Amino acid sequence: MSKRLFDIVFSLLGLILLFPILIIISILIKLDSKGPVFFIQGRVGKNNKDFNIYKFRTMSMLSDKKGLLTLGNNDARITKIGYFLRRYKIDEFPQLINIIKGDMSFVGPRPELRYYVNFYNEADLIIFQIRPGITGLASLKYRNEVELLKAAENPEEFFIKTIIPDKLKYNKDYINRRNFFFDLKLIALTIIKVINK
Repeated sequence: MSKRLFDIVFSLLGLILLFPILIIISILIKLDSKGPVFFIQGRVGKNNKDFNIYKFRTMSMLSDKKGLLTLGNNDARITKIGYFLRRYKIDEFPQLINIIKGDMSFVGPRPELRYYVNFYNEADLIIFQIRPGITGLASLKYRNEVELLKAAENPEEFFIKTIIPDKLKYNKDYINRRNFFFDLKLIALTIIKVINK
């Protein structure tokens, strides 16, 4: 099975099976705080082109205006239901729509904001040869990224000078190692990490 066919089949299957749960989550988000159910934000995808990523909203309205980085799991901007959704990565479920649209894949480099992509060098642009993913090598290593940022003296500088270069190293490694079975392994590891969190 090709990667794209796998993505389409299992994202459609996921949306169908999860539909009742997605409806309940949507209701809980609306009851918990004012604002839309979904958080839509511009990210950079394949061929260095911008697209809109979909997530369940986990923060209060206009939180992104107060800073692009989330500092710790107890960031004051995170809603009550948002904390739960983030902890178990449930806020990422709407990205199944991005997969169906062809913006993303299940496995690949996490799509970054254009603001941070502007710090990449020419050699880093190789990661845009493939679709970004919901999970990947860098995502697994930095699953607790928000806590690392919270502990940093200067979170923005730490993210740009330390985390971004290291993520790029892992993303380039994935591009060199990627194949169908490696993707399945990364998906399995992601599920295990989420369950054991």
